[in-house]
Amino acid sequence: MKKGEDYTGVTIVYLCHDCHGNVLLAKRSTNCRDEHGMWDCGGGGLEFLDTVENTLKKEIAEEYSTDVLDYEFLGYRDVHRENNGKKTHWIALDFKVLVNKDKVKNGEPHKFDAVEWFKLDHLPALLHSQLPNFLKLYKEKI
Repeated sequence: MKKGEDYTGVTIVYLCHDCHGNVLLAKRSTNCRDEHGMWDCGGGGLEFLDTVENTLKKEIAEEYSTDVLDYEFLGYRDVHRENNGKKTHWIALDFKVLVNKDKVKNGEPHKFDAVEWFKLDHLPALLHSQLPNFLKLYKEKI
């Protein structure tokens, strides 16, 4: 059985920032599940018996090679999408996460073509389909 397709998956989604108005985005490579070439914040599926906090820290360490300095739970989203013609359903637990800008690097070059910092009012044009919803929903908190 496949998480998100055969049953509702839980994903931990995070927007990393440096406390100076910069946010961290990754450009998805052709090795990603979908939305190749699109800029996205980070995320990872919650595994059975793991904790939300551990998943958050583990995914940021894997993707961006840095530690979580602080985090804030923003809320959750019911995410219904379609991937390769198959409907998917995820519950997204959304976080704002403080990281050290100087320590960030691309920890998964097989998944990301680039990892870069942007100002919220100067984001790249090609955004992951879910990122605008995330930014709109939490605009007062980020």
